Amino acid sequence: MTARFEHWFFDLDGTLIDSSEGILDCMRFALAQLGRGIPPDETLRSWIGPPLRTSFGPYLGDAELTERAVALYLQRMDESGWSAYRVYDGILDALARLRDEGARLSVVTAKVETYARRIVEHAPFGPWFSEVVGATPDGALSHKADLIRVAMQRGAARPESTVMVGDRHFDMDGARHHGLSSIGVLWGFGSADELREAGAMRLAESPARLFD
Repeated sequence: MTARFEHWFFDLDGTLIDSSEGILDCMRFALAQLGRGIPPDETLRSWIGPPLRTSFGPYLGDAELTERAVALYLQRMDESGWSAYRVYDGILDALARLRDEGARLSVVTAKVETYARRIVEHAPFGPWFSEVVGATPDGALSHKADLIRVAMQRGAARPESTVMVGDRHFDMDGARHHGLSSIGVLWGFGSADELREAGAMRLAESPARLFD
């Protein structure tokens, strides 16, 4: 399997790391500062993956409030949220195998790039990634298809030699948009049904199964 792909694009949250503790704390902080009710964790977890404005917007129902929520979220992320994560079991072994086989690894995430880079640089797998592509704070660059396009440009990646690995339908949607292969992972924040419906070419139950 690995020999088929020169470029491996990995989502970050829910794929390489379990960042739910930090993300949920940032969401709760933003909503509390705005004096808004805080949805249950099950609802908040469904907000992990999309661009921030896509998650906050429908709940707040107001563009100005949404921008304030995003600013508060990023404030908390900068202070403490970025460091509240753990690397999923088996990820280091899978990435080491890809590194040893000469694959080019990139992170492609809807997390704001500043914090995505900070996490990757501090994570044990950081040196193995040649590129980190993330969202801009103003949301101008935030949708996965656009992020994948930037990653392909930066890495001179061709669709036929590139695979997108992620846990949400946004990852599969973006891969399909560019004609990339895709692997949906089942240890993150999405579901098998969500990933299949989005066109995942294959599902992996654990990092070791990325190579089936």
